[in-house]
Amino acid sequence: MSDQSRLFEAGPDPFGRMWKIQFRWLQTGISIRHADTVDVKFFVTADGGESEEKVIALPHPALLQLTSNRGRKLTDSYCRRLAAAHLRHMIETSEDIEQTLVTLTPEELAAYDRELSDVTVLRQA
Repeated sequence: MSDQSRLFEAGPDPFGRMWKIQFRWLQTGISIRHADTVDVKFFVTADGGESEEKVIALPHPALLQLTSNRGRKLTDSYCRRLAAAHLRHMIETSEDIEQTLVTLTPEELAAYDRELSDVTVLRQA
């Protein structure tokens, strides 16, 4: 997966469509939903479709545990890349694609962290 997480394409989805994704913002969920999350908002548009918003909520306690365990810094870029990885998964599988707000589990966060690490290792090789 590319680490481009501001403007990228994903797909094809199960119907063969490609999607254009644009990062909009990242903010703490506590300020808008009283949730202890980092919310990452994207606009997604399928080929020939209308733009929709998708918010990927990353649970803050799980992020803190993951970054501590992995020796990573918790940055906006890291959160954006984790959320983009899940959004790609949603599009390619249609899992939760009808949802506007999707909250990741700690296990999903760890899997995307490993995916991001694998990409970094391949780039350095």
